[in-house]
Amino acid sequence: VQLQASGGGLVQTGRSLRLSCAASGSINTLNAMYWYRQAPGRQRELVARIHIDGTTTYSDSVKGRFTISRDNAKNTVYLQINSLKPEDTAVYYCKIDSWMVSGGSPILTDYWGKGTLVTVSS
Repeated sequence: VQLQASGGGLVQTGRSLRLSCAASGSINTLNAMYWYRQAPGRQRELVARIHIDGTTTYSDSVKGRFTISRDNAKNTVYLQINSLKPEDTAVYYCKIDSWMVSGGSPILTDYWGKGTLVTVSS
């Protein structure tokens, strides 16, 4: 499974961006798709999640400004980022997890993309 994130760049405060992440390869039973971010000198944090049933969750820091969505036919997850702030500057990573059977038991396996850099200028 490979994930390719795109859509990052240098933007001014208050503008918008849409990140995309396309998954390819043999995906078993998909569980959820995620966006994480890692700012310079900080730990990677979960930003948004969309479950296979369509349920979405967001970190408190991005609620109301970020929207996660997906296109099942394209195995692609999106992150719409509005009203960008300098503190949104980070490398944004996508992740999926899917169910597989190992040793007769179902387990979740994570797959990560390489990340796309978002830089917000003040």
